[in-house]
Amino acid sequence: MQQRLINYVKAGYAGLFIVSTEEQRVEAEIAAVAKSTKFKLHAWSITEGITTVAETPEAIPDSQDPFAMLQAFDNLPERSILLCRDFHMILAERNPMTFRKLKDSLLLAKASNRVLVIVGCTLQLPPELEKEITVLEFLLPDRAQLNEVMRAVAKSAKVKICEDIADTLIDAACGLTTTEAENAFALSIVEAKEIIASIVAREKGNTIRKNGLLEIVDVKTSLDDIGGLENLKLDLNEKRHCFTKAAHDYGLPAPRGCLIVGQPGTGKSLTAQATASVFNIPLIRLEAGKLFGSLVGQSEGNWRAAFATAKAVSPCILWIDEVEGLFAGSKSSGETDSGVTNRVIKAILQDMQFNSEGIFYVFTANDIDGLPDPLIDRLDVWSVDLPTQTERESIWKIHIEKRGRKADKFKLPELAQKTDGFSGRQIEQVWLKAMNIAFNDKHREPTNSDIVKASSRFVATSTTMAEAIQKRRERLKNRATPASAPEKAKDMTRKLAK
Repeated sequence: MQQRLINYVKAGYAGLFIVSTEEQRVEAEIAAVAKSTKFKLHAWSITEGITTVAETPEAIPDSQDPFAMLQAFDNLPERSILLCRDFHMILAERNPMTFRKLKDSLLLAKASNRVLVIVGCTLQLPPELEKEITVLEFLLPDRAQLNEVMRAVAKSAKVKICEDIADTLIDAACGLTTTEAENAFALSIVEAKEIIASIVAREKGNTIRKNGLLEIVDVKTSLDDIGGLENLKLDLNEKRHCFTKAAHDYGLPAPRGCLIVGQPGTGKSLTAQATASVFNIPLIRLEAGKLFGSLVGQSEGNWRAAFATAKAVSPCILWIDEVEGLFAGSKSSGETDSGVTNRVIKAILQDMQFNSEGIFYVFTANDIDGLPDPLIDRLDVWSVDLPTQTERESIWKIHIEKRGRKADKFKLPELAQKTDGFSGRQIEQVWLKAMNIAFNDKHREPTNSDIVKASSRFVATSTTMAEAIQKRRERLKNRATPASAPEKAKDMTRKLAK
């Protein structure tokens, strides 16, 4: 990043916008750039106005007002950098006087070796200024920087770090800013008298969850918790070592992500969760609908922030749930939302194509309609359907044993037959209803008859959603690989009596 900034300054770029929540780290980087290029560094805030960044700071009087700041910027010496704090909020006000003056000042700055650097946590750049200002993403700290932070905190607290687990501690902090990592390391020392990965990871989960976009999913789900879907399970198992160093050294490319699409309640979300256990890497969930915001540039900024976190945490699985909600309005977005949807989609597709090393995408959706071809082309597409007889037997076995009972005490083939047309989610609800029936009858253990009785109180998904299911099957035919292995045909060979 520092070299890029040096190049921009030397090339006479007058306006730069650095998107970052780490104001102090950005300012330290800008200071290093100013020193390297022999530019004089100034900083502005609406509370203090313009001051020189030096051992003995000098203030320019009456420069707190944004318009006055731009006037003062015009009169700074040549080879000057002015770092503007929180100026993105001024731009969000869309004051035409500010816009016009900023354009004039940037035009003048090009001929005077002056650079205006805006630092903001979100990209607030109106269309009027898009061509005037260059946007730079300030990446989250890398492993080396987090290592420095960790060792500084440990040294301050006089705590030793076990070198055997140092990499694990850094893994736990990846995806945090330097300040957030410092806080997590310090909290771990306070709680446990040492830096422990689980505490740092817990704090990372809390921090990532704060923005409402991402969630680190810590549910311990394995493929054994899913009944059926044998084809999909086999494919995931074949890819389980693809993110290891050995695979990288061997020359194996990172595996393609997958799109799991099909009937509701059939294990799409469970499979996304189990993938993390198969690959043994973190799982980050992004709910597609939360990307969109009401402010100009907020939606694109939300994706950039989410993707930057995923990149910092990588290798990881980025699970984008209910993705059809993201793409549903793309065909008419130019008329309904000034093209915001299309811009977000374009950003996602570009990042998937060119910048996704270490990220395995798992998209889940009920329907494939509306999903753009470029997305489908980048993924392995799997269709999930209502479970077969064999799969229903497996699902019954899983749910019975999950609740502490022995599956061999039940007639699983009979239960699977009685729940023909049920989704996996429905089968779980039938089992819970049967347990409730038995519990209310003197706390006895549930029986097959309880389950049959409970199943009669449900209408199978295949009935309630018959039309939608059939349409979905037709749309997915020859467009996706079946996640389930075909049901074995019954042996109809003539049997001769001996």
